[in-house]
Amino acid sequence: MRFLFALLLIPALSFSQEKLKPGFDIDEYLDVLSLAFHSSSIPDSTERLTKKDRYNLVYRSVEKGFMYRWTYYRRDDNVGVIDSRGTINVLPSWMGNFYSAMVPATGTLNLDDTTVFQYRLAENKAAMVHIGWLVALGYLGPDMINQINIQYKESGTKEFILSGHSQGAAITFLVRSYLEYQQKENKIPGDVKFKTYCSAAPKPGNLYYAYDFDFINRGGWQFTVNNSADWVPETPFTVQTLTDFNETNPFRDAKAALKKKKFLVKIAGTTIYNKVDRATRKAQKRYTKYFGKLVYKQAKSIVPQLKEPEYSKGINYVRAGTPVILMADEDYLKLFPDSRENAFAHHLFKPYNYLARKWYKNGTPQ
Repeated sequence: MRFLFALLLIPALSFSQEKLKPGFDIDEYLDVLSLAFHSSSIPDSTERLTKKDRYNLVYRSVEKGFMYRWTYYRRDDNVGVIDSRGTINVLPSWMGNFYSAMVPATGTLNLDDTTVFQYRLAENKAAMVHIGWLVALGYLGPDMINQINIQYKESGTKEFILSGHSQGAAITFLVRSYLEYQQKENKIPGDVKFKTYCSAAPKPGNLYYAYDFDFINRGGWQFTVNNSADWVPETPFTVQTLTDFNETNPFRDAKAALKKKKFLVKIAGTTIYNKVDRATRKAQKRYTKYFGKLVYKQAKSIVPQLKEPEYSKGINYVRAGTPVILMADEDYLKLFPDSRENAFAHHLFKPYNYLARKWYKNGTPQ
């Protein structure tokens, strides 16, 4: 009788075991990379006719804001996948990338006349993020939370992969941060777990945002996968000013320290200091003017009720997440040569799939 009871208990125990493990899983990454481009984990269209996909499409949002959209898949072991779509080749979608002034990582955003999006993406008040991708989070984030809670209640799903490629990766950074702090406010059950893959990812915010993002994902729960030949991870433009430094950084108060020096040292040092400080501050102001205020005026035709936020005095964009580097070697460049005519030669599915398989899956590129 005890033996029979033990046999009955085995399926329940195995079902309750965690499916997601910390650490970079090449098969998980290849699956979500394919989902981003093909809405299937099987990239080969012929193979899809005979092979059963592990991932079933459960929900797809409507397009909102700058043509933002996300999709929910359920894996055959009941792990959920939240995929944020990348840039599509229409002007509104690109507008979401160009709208790249920084705003505080905690605050409110008026999406329209009746919708105020309250968000918290970091503990540090100095943390800042990209406004265009924050707008995406404002439109998509609450819908994601609703779907997470539905799946938790109806399907018992407690483990979720967050993923995206390119613009989708940038949005996924902010999604992960948003879900972390929403969970702390009990908007999501406490036993829900997230693992995150950001593929071909631009830089989502400043250093203090990156610190917070890396900290909440410590222990191997987030990976930023970038092709070394891809230009997209180099963006947005970045300038570090003295106000971006930590309060205890001596360079921040170097001008005051120079006043205590001898006359000639003080004059020379102050002149150099002022020129460097003035140049970076001027660059920051111009960037905010063109990629904040000017783009916002153009964007009004797409999101007419979006209220312009107050931009931060900073554009110190840095990379975030645990890096997984897909090194573009000589063999790769023979297959995917640099091309001025094709700016995305290193950015799409084939180059990422090739390098990921080569370096992380037993050297078997496809």
